Amino acid sequence: MFEERSAKVLIIAFLLIAAGGALLTYKVRALGFPLLPDSEAQVWTVEAAVSFEAGPAPIKVRMFIPGLTPGFAILDENFVSRGFGATTRYVAGGREVQWARRRARGPQTLYYRAVVYRDPTLAEDDTTPPFPPSPIFAEPFSTAASIIVEDVGSKSADPASFTQELLQQLNSPGADQNVDLLLGLDPDIVDVARTATTLLAAALIPARLLRGIYLEDQQRYAEVIPWLMVHDGTRWLYFDPDSGQQGLPNDFLVWWNGTESLTTLDGGRDLDVTFSVSSSLMDPVSLAQRRSEARAGPLGQLSLFALPIRTQAVYSVLLLVPLGALLVVILRNLVGVQTFGTFMPVLIALAFRETQLLWGILLFSVLVALGLGLRFYLERLRLLAVPRVGAVLIIVVLLMLAISVLSHRLGLDTGLSVALFPMVILAMTIERMSIVWEERGAEEAIQQGLGSLLVAAVCYAVMDLDTARHLVFVFPESLLIVLAFTLLVGRYTGYRLTELRRFRAFGQRGSQ
Repeated sequence: MFEERSAKVLIIAFLLIAAGGALLTYKVRALGFPLLPDSEAQVWTVEAAVSFEAGPAPIKVRMFIPGLTPGFAILDENFVSRGFGATTRYVAGGREVQWARRRARGPQTLYYRAVVYRDPTLAEDDTTPPFPPSPIFAEPFSTAASIIVEDVGSKSADPASFTQELLQQLNSPGADQNVDLLLGLDPDIVDVARTATTLLAAALIPARLLRGIYLEDQQRYAEVIPWLMVHDGTRWLYFDPDSGQQGLPNDFLVWWNGTESLTTLDGGRDLDVTFSVSSSLMDPVSLAQRRSEARAGPLGQLSLFALPIRTQAVYSVLLLVPLGALLVVILRNLVGVQTFGTFMPVLIALAFRETQLLWGILLFSVLVALGLGLRFYLERLRLLAVPRVGAVLIIVVLLMLAISVLSHRLGLDTGLSVALFPMVILAMTIERMSIVWEERGAEEAIQQGLGSLLVAAVCYAVMDLDTARHLVFVFPESLLIVLAFTLLVGRYTGYRLTELRRFRAFGQRGSQ
């Protein structure tokens, strides 16, 4: 029977640890909640300003906006456009916003603002595209393209090396007349990227032209940079069309893909688009909370941050009680420290968080000593048990009031915090200590009193840690792990550390 119950406890504890660990891991890795409190998350605010001169006809402005952004996620976005209607939709190049207005006069400025943050879990485009159709060139461009594709193919072994060799040749003007013919006069980096996608299509390698911006702080006029996206048959690879280097930079935000222009304007003229970027630091817990709400998952919605602020403040204290209870269980059952009750050290430790440890111990000792003296006097009156406990409670309240008034008159504001001690626990501690004093002697009573203070001090030291407060509040499922260890300690029937010292003499005799 004993072994059967032990096995059940082990199974329950294992299930609790597995459930708590799985939920905690999900919130850290999938929802982005920080495991440690002292961390900050960087976010970037990217703003696109679209300015133009309105004409007499109805106005329609279309602009690509971020959709699939490898390595980043959009935390928030808004459209500032007075008098214009704004709608978004998915198109071939990503996402698009369309502003429309029937009539407008003079200069107009429309704004798109997005707040983005790093999200390594955001998957890249994993679609496998079909082989592109072979481009049709007129002569002599067809011959020049064939020569370049054949030459690059002979110097490469796969799509990645083909792309790097091709970009190397396209970025060497004057070295090959075929390259000069395809690029034309005075080519820029966008011309190089477009020509590369065309020649890659001629080699039956799917490729796309990306456009994006670098996320650098305090950019008033961020530049749109082209990038190349090539599929190797398994996944998409990214290449810098200027240097041929493979890999997407960590601070590069993809804005749209394709050869189409960023914006189109109907009913106006003098279209201009400028980008600005600024960065800031954000509380990672708030960031993770907004991120989990945006994903609308059931686990993301079940969070303490959805409660009112006052309720959150209450639970920020209550959730520390199970942690203190585990410490009391360990110190009593494994170490062997004697205390008055189980909850008294935990509640006293919570009071220590406001009074600070040294002042808390001093105030607690003074209250218990005075209350114990008055309790011994009540014993002479031969009162019944319940009235006696009620009298002790009233005495504790009066003593707390007296200490607060006296400390205020003396200018010791710390003494005012004596009101934070749980008066019922103090009254029961005094009553329990007096009974132990009478039944087992003063030494036993003082020993249990000092043990209670020691356990309360240890609980305070742990519960006052920023990491402990952060873990139990942000990850309340960690209390399942605390419960599992409490159950495991509850099945321990071996010697306590203090008992090893007590029975050391028996061990020495047995070895002789």
